[in-house]
Amino acid sequence: MSKIRVLPEQLANRIAAGEVVERPASVVKELIENSLDAGADRIEIEIEGGGTRLIRVIDNGEGMDEDDVLLCLERHGTSKISADQDLEAINSLGFRGEAIPSIASVSRMTITSRQQSAELGTTAILNYGKLTKIHETGCSRGTIMEIRNLFGNTPARRKFLRTHRTELGHIDEVVKSYGLAAAEVTFILRIDGRETLHLDSGHSLAHRLAAIMHYPGDFIEVKHSEPGESLPQISGYLVPPEQSIQGSARIRILVNGRSVKDRMLTHGVAEGLRGFLMKGKNPAGLVHLRLSPAEVDVNVHPTKQEVRFRRSRDIHQLIVQAIQQAIHGYQQTLKNSFFPSSVPVGHGVPETDKQLPRSREDRLSHEISSPHAKGEEVAPYPPPPGERNQQQETSLSSPVFSQPAPLVTAEPPPVTRAEAAKEPSRPQPVFNGPENKRHGLQVIGQFANLYIFCQSGDDLLVIDQHAAHERLLFEELKQQFLRNAIARQTLLFPETVELSVADIQKVEQYGDEIDKMGFTIREFGGSSYVISAVPALGGHSSPVELFLDILEQFGSSNTGSRRGSMLEDVLASMACKAAVKAGDALAPEEIEALLDKMARADLFSHCPHGRPVLKVFSDTDIKKWFHRT
Repeated sequence: MSKIRVLPEQLANRIAAGEVVERPASVVKELIENSLDAGADRIEIEIEGGGTRLIRVIDNGEGMDEDDVLLCLERHGTSKISADQDLEAINSLGFRGEAIPSIASVSRMTITSRQQSAELGTTAILNYGKLTKIHETGCSRGTIMEIRNLFGNTPARRKFLRTHRTELGHIDEVVKSYGLAAAEVTFILRIDGRETLHLDSGHSLAHRLAAIMHYPGDFIEVKHSEPGESLPQISGYLVPPEQSIQGSARIRILVNGRSVKDRMLTHGVAEGLRGFLMKGKNPAGLVHLRLSPAEVDVNVHPTKQEVRFRRSRDIHQLIVQAIQQAIHGYQQTLKNSFFPSSVPVGHGVPETDKQLPRSREDRLSHEISSPHAKGEEVAPYPPPPGERNQQQETSLSSPVFSQPAPLVTAEPPPVTRAEAAKEPSRPQPVFNGPENKRHGLQVIGQFANLYIFCQSGDDLLVIDQHAAHERLLFEELKQQFLRNAIARQTLLFPETVELSVADIQKVEQYGDEIDKMGFTIREFGGSSYVISAVPALGGHSSPVELFLDILEQFGSSNTGSRRGSMLEDVLASMACKAAVKAGDALAPEEIEALLDKMARADLFSHCPHGRPVLKVFSDTDIKKWFHRT
């Protein structure tokens, strides 16, 4: 006798329900997708008892006649696809035809539906998968799906549900996600008779997102498409990285109108915000990716919450570029707001040493670049422009490394041990310095030898001098690294350092990068190495400590975006050590030089580790503090 038998249809439906219907929110998701596929522009969701007592979804879509009502109860009964090739380009949210029979098998279901052209509608009543009654009825156009006593015949499944509050949270998130995916549709959510969410179709997507996130501020708009192509397109809104929102921040991802959970896309957003988000802080907002249906496979998960891309690496890179483009636009907006006299990005006057003080002790204003070719030291004078244009360029996998403009500065003279150990002295701060017409700010003064106070129009601007200088140095270092032009400071007395086996492997693996960062090292026998030159900007630090600290930043990964990110971490560490510190008293000309460089920089609002550089206090805010409003 055969051991293999075909399962009864009702049992097969209950097994399928275990895949499709994980919890009440899964039911809401499937029914909302059907309503959207039916062309509804108004969807009402009513929930009772955490979704186990009642789920009712009412839409004004195209509706169904009696034949369609019966056919939708059959497994794999669907109007969305009809041939094999349809699976290669899914244009609808639902397509399998499993949801309704699976839900019906674990609940008491009532379907009421009427087409626009019909005078009467149809009502079908099912009891845990068995059709008990079907008849004509008077009803409005559209469909009403009513699910009662969910998992009533599977007590074990019901036992594993969480508290009502948790299940309602999942339902709320599903409604919000599709409310963002279909901004032209009105969504109304009622919990136990009380309206908890109302998303009106008359409001913009940004307004709807702000309401959902309880975020009262402005968003960074994301808008990107490939030149000459209608698809793919990326759009959305991001919460500025320096802003905080109530609750846990998260990024919502949509693909062709479908709410999905995709680690690759989420990583692309985080990578695009690299250097602007503090460690441990997550991006927040919405990113919607639209691409040809043939480029994405949505048939990889029973609940359709995961997708697979045919060109995943290209899509990831596209997301990173779109986010970076949005951040650059946001920087220009901030610049126009804070620096009234700033020069637009791409139209600035090239910065040279003639514009800034030339004191060796003035680390703030001193440019640290040097026209090295292939890492070799050259004579301490700027080469002619034609020679500079022939410098070697290095491409990295990290998209943050972009092509820079040439930088020119003479190489500093050798430094002694005494000079290396000595921290440069600084003049005492002078308040109410002269206004610098290039950045357009009125300098008020320095507070706690860390914060610079300025007036910008009617606003008070507070700038973290260390974070600001760190970002500027970091961007310069990236440009110089690409051109192999980081200036190195030759030591009159080379330093000897003992390295561990792991550190020796790093030196061998990343020798080219270490050289391009301005270090000159050579083996001295055994585990000993000699440091004969260090980056010029690190001349005030101990050569051994600086080298070991930078070496610690190097990891073991050798390929992909991880290598580019690792090199950024190294450059960020170098910039942090070279930047002015808390407690450094700045002279008026140093403050003016810093502000002028900020006004000319493409990126300036956050340090490379994501800390904000500045904070603005409006005149209205200050008046409120003193109850003058």
